[in-house]
Amino acid sequence: MDDVGAASKRNEVYSNWRLRIGSRPVFSGNWLFLKYFDPFRAWGRYPEMTPAQWDAFFSLLDSAGAQCTVAVTAAWVEDDGTLVPYPVKFPGAAERLKKAAECGLVEVANHGLTHCITKDTLFRPRLFSSNRPYHREFTRMLPLEQHERHMARSQDILQQWLGMPVVSFVPPGNAFLPETVEFAALHGIRNISCQTDPRVEHGVRIIGNDATLPFHDREMVMHGTDWLRARLDEHAGCKCITVARYADMLFGGGNGADA
Repeated sequence: MDDVGAASKRNEVYSNWRLRIGSRPVFSGNWLFLKYFDPFRAWGRYPEMTPAQWDAFFSLLDSAGAQCTVAVTAAWVEDDGTLVPYPVKFPGAAERLKKAAECGLVEVANHGLTHCITKDTLFRPRLFSSNRPYHREFTRMLPLEQHERHMARSQDILQQWLGMPVVSFVPPGNAFLPETVEFAALHGIRNISCQTDPRVEHGVRIIGNDATLPFHDREMVMHGTDWLRARLDEHAGCKCITVARYADMLFGGGNGADA
């Protein structure tokens, strides 16, 4: 599950709707306020999961005998660009998630420091266009030296909060560079989960999505646990495990990452 703690749920506001004459687009759903409302909006806005929603989520996992990797963005980005660590911004939810990680029900993965490009408030909604490209943190828009800083700071926030190693990384928007993998390895990451070809780089085991059930906290907020229960029913007979455990199965060997 992606996007926990990510302010992209507030700021990534865009529309895919276009009015066309023939093949030519003449009007966009990104204009002004339209992208905030159905049927024009494609993503934001939606709220962070509440402690009660986390309780329902964990109860469902437990009853299904399932585990889940929860990808947490380490810092919430306020509208002015100020960064607030996840456990400070959402203490109630963070307390529940930490307990679930301690008992092995979930693995907490790194989902970046900001999930977005904060320079010049590029992450904020635009008046007449999409801002989606600015909600991919580890791209060329972020200078390479900042890739390492973001990786180091996010690891520090998450590991201090949890009191345990964070060994898996879920790149926001499936976007990352070869250098990102190198920096991730330097800061304790051993597994990367995203939509890509399975491989090993810099000692990091990169898994694809073929055997995963990727979803976002958005589904939990908007559709509740019934949505996830239906997905688990579709995969009845499959054992749902964490990214770290699956990487052990796919590539062999252990790295102390089994949640």
